[in-house]
Amino acid sequence: MNTLIAIIGLGVLCLLFEIFNLRKAIVPITILGLLGVLGLTISEFNSTESYYNNMIVVSKFSSTFSSLFIVLTIFLVALGHNFYENHQSKISDYIAIKIFLLAGAVAMVSFGNLAMFFLGIEVLSIALYILAASDRMNLKSNEAGMKYFLMGSFASGIILFGICLIYGAMGSFDVTEISELSQSAELPIWFPIGIVLVTIGMLFKVAAVPFHFWAPDVYEGSPALTTALMSTLAKVVAMATLYKLLSVMNADVSESFKIIVVVISMASMTVGNIMALRQTNVKRMLAFSGVSHAGFMLMTLLSLSTSAGSLLYYTSAYSLSGIAAFSVILYVCKNRDNEDVVNFHGLGKTNPLLAAILTAALLSMAGIPIFAGFFAKLVLFNQTIQAGYLALVIVAVVNSIISVGYYFKLILAMYTKEPNEERKGTPVIIYAVAVIAIVLNIALGLFPSFVLDLLA
Repeated sequence: MNTLIAIIGLGVLCLLFEIFNLRKAIVPITILGLLGVLGLTISEFNSTESYYNNMIVVSKFSSTFSSLFIVLTIFLVALGHNFYENHQSKISDYIAIKIFLLAGAVAMVSFGNLAMFFLGIEVLSIALYILAASDRMNLKSNEAGMKYFLMGSFASGIILFGICLIYGAMGSFDVTEISELSQSAELPIWFPIGIVLVTIGMLFKVAAVPFHFWAPDVYEGSPALTTALMSTLAKVVAMATLYKLLSVMNADVSESFKIIVVVISMASMTVGNIMALRQTNVKRMLAFSGVSHAGFMLMTLLSLSTSAGSLLYYTSAYSLSGIAAFSVILYVCKNRDNEDVVNFHGLGKTNPLLAAILTAALLSMAGIPIFAGFFAKLVLFNQTIQAGYLALVIVAVVNSIISVGYYFKLILAMYTKEPNEERKGTPVIIYAVAVIAIVLNIALGLFPSFVLDLLA
């Protein structure tokens, strides 16, 4: 609860800095504020409390995921310093929107009531619609904002309809009451239907097949920093929330529901990887890569009682490598009309450090050893085999091998092609974010128990 209040206060402070014309202080003060909020969140780690009639519940799950969201937001705000340098008059708006988006994200994993869950999802979604369309002079950005708004609105409508059916069946929005009532022998048919509708709406937000069709266009058209936010923070928030929804409402996930999850997981991995192989635009490629990673994350829904730690580990590994990759993409594609692979030609010669960081990030996503991505997949596969879904693990392993193909397309372009231009000096902040993110990723790979044991 304190975390949520502190985040909202920080967002208001950003807007006040604009009034007093202290634009240069906005990014550093926001980063310091977020570090303070992170400390506050970690201090609440062992407490389990509920506030406002169980509207918000602070637990280990909410504290750990909130900490991850705050770390990702710190990286994204730091990158904003360089990204928005041509829009100094609007920097307070962009940063404040990201902070309020974080408030929505924290509310989404801290809810104890379905009304609070829906409020969180709307705060997050509205902030993302604005950021997607924030490059007003760019037709693609306007198109991305419109597509995302329409698809997001449909998804929110489906979620709301699902919540209505759950309320109709149980007579309460409180997840503790719903969980208790769901154990009774006679359950109204509206309850499972409501659960299915809420799950479908969340699968839209995660961009899992067949609800992924908006992702490539929206990722490509949005400003690069917004794409970074969508592919890391927004995806992780949606996945964590879907996991929490199904576990806290004691939605006794039936075998038929699990079979559907297996099919969606397989389809997401396969479609995402095969479509990514055909892309020449790096943002589109990472959009389809994100669809395939959503398939991997959905495997955690097959063993709800034991897989919270592995979900946290996988999302941490994926999002940190995503931040590192996008730091390099922001540098390479600055002042460019597109993010095609051609722009990365010869990066290994003109800027070896950034090329090495991007290579490491891509190898982590592909699941190559020493990086956290490999160990995250290993833990996930182990759990899924124990849950009795060997076929799904075989499909996942094959897909991991396919993914190496398109990641290496970009790596080979950096190291085997000749540079097509001289690159200017790299801002220190890009180096800092990229290096810290990839070092954290490798550290998680070397010490996996540090994260896995948090929610054991």
